[in-house]
Amino acid sequence: MATNHSGHPATPSAESSRAAVTRRRMLTVALGGAATVALPAPAWAATDQRPGAVRPPDLTPDDRKVIAQVSAERALSHLRVLSEDIGPRIGGTASERRAADYIARQLDHLGYDTQLQPFAVADKFLAQLSSPTGLPTDLCWQVGASPHAALDTSVSGDVVDVGAGAAADYPADVTGRIVLINYVASQREQLVATAVARGAAAVVFLPADLVYPRSASAFSPTLPGSASSPVPIPVVGVAQVQKQRLREMLAAGRFTLTVETSAHRGLTSHNVIGERVGQAGADGPVVMVSAHYDSVIGAPGANDDGSGTVLCLELARVLRAIPVNATVRFALWGSEEQGLIGSRYHVAQLPQAERDRFLAVYQNDMVATSWDPATRYWLLSFTGQANRATDEVSAAAARLGYDSRISPVTLRGSSDHQSFQEVGIASANFSWRGEESPALLEPPYHTPADTIAKNISLERLQVSLELIGCAMYATAR
Repeated sequence: MATNHSGHPATPSAESSRAAVTRRRMLTVALGGAATVALPAPAWAATDQRPGAVRPPDLTPDDRKVIAQVSAERALSHLRVLSEDIGPRIGGTASERRAADYIARQLDHLGYDTQLQPFAVADKFLAQLSSPTGLPTDLCWQVGASPHAALDTSVSGDVVDVGAGAAADYPADVTGRIVLINYVASQREQLVATAVARGAAAVVFLPADLVYPRSASAFSPTLPGSASSPVPIPVVGVAQVQKQRLREMLAAGRFTLTVETSAHRGLTSHNVIGERVGQAGADGPVVMVSAHYDSVIGAPGANDDGSGTVLCLELARVLRAIPVNATVRFALWGSEEQGLIGSRYHVAQLPQAERDRFLAVYQNDMVATSWDPATRYWLLSFTGQANRATDEVSAAAARLGYDSRISPVTLRGSSDHQSFQEVGIASANFSWRGEESPALLEPPYHTPADTIAKNISLERLQVSLELIGCAMYATAR
């Protein structure tokens, strides 16, 4: 998701809670290639009361066609590829292209007419941190690199924390060492100049802590005064959780850090579109289910938005053979995190006659967080008004017994539904977030901690699959 976000499940009755626990199985998930963690796997029957629901479901025969097949466990296998094997999927870089190719292969295999839609995006400047003695494996160690400092280079050195970064904060000799400095935007150029003058090998900027539950993301520091004459050493910006780990490691004793920077220029990002023409034919109505598959710097993007991406892939599997009247499209957007670039490009290419075919667009962004406070399933509309997408999801929620967990239709953009609503196409964004506000997002949001182990609930993913699956099938059939 492109702006700040967060999420908690309601308490079911004691009887239904016990039933859910007795049916729950545990799925092991690889963590950093070594240890494993267990995720509770949803295992309720179609007629069971769901965790957090207020009553048992009252399903239609059409609902049962979807619910009998959708599986968060199957979706998890795709999420492992996206967030663990590929990792951060930065718009236009090779990692995002690997993810696009993977998604396209899955849709091809399911029999969809699949296309990659290319579009140009801005350059990216990244860095990777490593250590000969190893860094904690439960976090991603990608960070942002300054475009105005040394790029496409690798340096190693012992780490020293110089705090505020004034000359008086330095020890006698930091020659060849990696300096940790508290980031202050108004002082950044002077802080870097001091580090260079003292002989540092690289600067690692540490962000200020945000107010819980927010946590600062990794960033590419800009040094405008150095644009014409780049700083001769790497300058990188880490996330808050990475900052905490680096300082913990340094408190435990001396260690060496390697900083490897890279420039990614002349970039092309891609949307991935898979289509199955319905019984109404090639000019008939269209129902779209969508998500963005890219992530921000340093974030494996398990929930934001690997969860929405794998929801699309799992529903594509289920809907491939169920007869429907409308054309069904699954769209995975590139470069959402840079400002909805992929979806806006796609909508801009649609002639009005094509726009008029859309019945509804179901955009899924952050649909599986395990953060306890994320109890509300939000219906987010850029206009703040209900439309076919919000109406169908509300109706599906009522049939599933989830009435009290569903928000009213709420005014909010900042995800790809906005691109469609800006041109009058019925669309909405669906997401698990905190009870009080759609701005209340989980602590791992946009951070290296957005991993399967730290930020994915298969129960919430299963409910999301059922809600969107029943809604989109009701629209398309």
